[in-house]
Amino acid sequence: MEPSPERSRSPMSSRLITEPPVRQDSEAWFRALAETTSIAMFVFNADRYLYANRAAAELTGYSTAELLTFTPWQLTHPDFQPLVRERITARLRGEAVPNRAEIKIVTRDGRERWVELTAALFGTDHGEPTGLGTAVDVTERRIAEEALRESGARLEQEKDRAQVTLASIGDGVIRTDAEGLIDYMNPVAERLTGWTAAEACGQPVMSIFQVVEEATRKPLPNPVERCLQEGRVVELPGYAVLTRRDGSEFAIRDSVAPVRDRDGRILGTVLVFKDVTQLRGLEREMIWLARHDHLTGLINRREFEKRLRQSLSTAHEEGRRHALFYLDLDEFKVVNDTCGHLAGDEMLKQVTALLKSRLRNVDTLARLGGDEFGVLLEDVAAEDAREIGNHLRLAVKRFRFAWQERTFEIGVSIGLVPITPDSLDMAQLLSAADAACYVAKEGGRNRMHEYQLNDSALAERYGEMQWIYRIQQAFAEHRFCLYHQPIVPLLARGSEPPLAEIFIRMIDEEGRIATPGDFIPAAERYHLIASIDRWVIHAAFVALACRTLSHGDDTCFAINLSGQSLGDDAFLGYVLEEIEATGVAPSRVCFEITETAAVSNLAQAVEFIGTLKHLGCRFILDDFGSGLSSFAYLKNLNVDFLKIDGAFVRDMLGSTVQRALVESIHQIGQVMGIRTIAESVENRETLEILLEIGVDYAQGYGIAMPEPLS
Repeated sequence: MEPSPERSRSPMSSRLITEPPVRQDSEAWFRALAETTSIAMFVFNADRYLYANRAAAELTGYSTAELLTFTPWQLTHPDFQPLVRERITARLRGEAVPNRAEIKIVTRDGRERWVELTAALFGTDHGEPTGLGTAVDVTERRIAEEALRESGARLEQEKDRAQVTLASIGDGVIRTDAEGLIDYMNPVAERLTGWTAAEACGQPVMSIFQVVEEATRKPLPNPVERCLQEGRVVELPGYAVLTRRDGSEFAIRDSVAPVRDRDGRILGTVLVFKDVTQLRGLEREMIWLARHDHLTGLINRREFEKRLRQSLSTAHEEGRRHALFYLDLDEFKVVNDTCGHLAGDEMLKQVTALLKSRLRNVDTLARLGGDEFGVLLEDVAAEDAREIGNHLRLAVKRFRFAWQERTFEIGVSIGLVPITPDSLDMAQLLSAADAACYVAKEGGRNRMHEYQLNDSALAERYGEMQWIYRIQQAFAEHRFCLYHQPIVPLLARGSEPPLAEIFIRMIDEEGRIATPGDFIPAAERYHLIASIDRWVIHAAFVALACRTLSHGDDTCFAINLSGQSLGDDAFLGYVLEEIEATGVAPSRVCFEITETAAVSNLAQAVEFIGTLKHLGCRFILDDFGSGLSSFAYLKNLNVDFLKIDGAFVRDMLGSTVQRALVESIHQIGQVMGIRTIAESVENRETLEILLEIGVDYAQGYGIAMPEPLS
């Protein structure tokens, strides 16, 4: 067995977005908002719809699944496709273009409907801009407007009929004469303005229709006056806020159209406005969810990276200096595992409040995922950044989390990266901060590590991170293979089958063999070791089944298992399925488990060993003697072999203490009826001592080198 350290934390990662580009923990809220409204809503990029709600399906006649195969302008009537394509493309580029338009669409059954279309920049999906669009069916209103525009030149009974129509629609309608004085209001306009038609008639429109710009709260210019002057349809840009007579407010969209006689003379105007307060609230909520973490209310990784990119730009262009912190809570998993996720969530909210109270108003705090936070300090000297970082660390160390009569003490590991005019791109900044945080955690936790050039600890971390990609590529390109090394008996045992240990090897990009010591530590650190274990089991079972059939070989092969696999509740089922699928004889399979992994996952280890021994598999307890509680736990583990830690075996020649340790382990094995294996046997002298002690088996380079299992 070639040991490697256990991983203590996971690297940064990003989620693949295949639905609305919001955080995973906000997705349920996003869907609830979108699916309960009667307004058609879409999320789109330049090529296709990414999401459509039920109202969109009802409006168009297509299913939501069908809509996701369309381009954002595919449903548009041919007369309006150039306009829609141009505005959507410009909006995704971030250009200031009108965010709404009235267009025709063609439904699945071929009907033409007028809709009021809006589009706003929503966020990014893997760096690609995305938009949020809404579509409101205004067909009835358009028909009514047309009727009203023609009513000035028709007989009185036609005018009455148009007004009856206007009274029945859901939009507010105000008609003015050529002087801009009101001469008609429908019931919806009365309700939204707080004025009755009788009170409003004869008054200037802006005395009744009081609107301000949503963001600045400044009064908007008179749209009726502009319509009369220019003789065309006028739309107020963006959202306007209508102040009702009693002081209450509504978010509205409005447009004003001229009313002409048959000779083209302007007789007045028609002002049509719609209450979009609910829609505007939904849009704000979804934009917020796309930029924030729902649990803590902090900005999320995407928004944090946006602000970090801006700070990096000011450092490059203006010479300003900032600082980036990457924070990882220590012992968060203990709270989650012992008290449940509700406790973990509550602790995260309390820690968020604690961190915010220790930061300046100009600083940015974000939740990057799980128990990881980011802090961006703008315009701060390096000495001040270190002081702030230590204040944060001490505040978390002194914090006590209480949950159901239990109290937990936690800490935080912090990676600090200065942002200077010489800093590289954002990805490298985040990578350096994550690596510095990891070094702080590995150094004993509750520490802060500052990134510096030529940092040997960070260089080692980066080297391990490179193995992630290399391991994944080796899987994709089938560049793993198996080796085996004999485990020879030192005493004559005629009835015992031969033993051998299986090792995995990786063939690198240049065709060279990479040993487990090169890539297994990184695989364990980044949780790829479970995938490697499963690959080894499948490949070994297939190879052993074939060797039995073709060579009549009865060697029992030992397969190493990691602590991560042993702690996986689904792993035992996988092994049982592979035994059945490959037809390998269980008597030819021996699993090798390290003492540390067995003790750390004792309940799972006992079940795993018991189930597979019942089928005929055997077990080796590896690195025995390296733990402080080796003998105490041994009675709970029904293993067949003890493999004595190689460190003891190698040092026997020059140390009587080490020899005594090897003898005591062998004696314990004899008392319990467990045979012993000495690993790392590299010379004849060591082998002779093992023979004197009476150890049952030996393994090492001094006996036989590993060879391909073929």
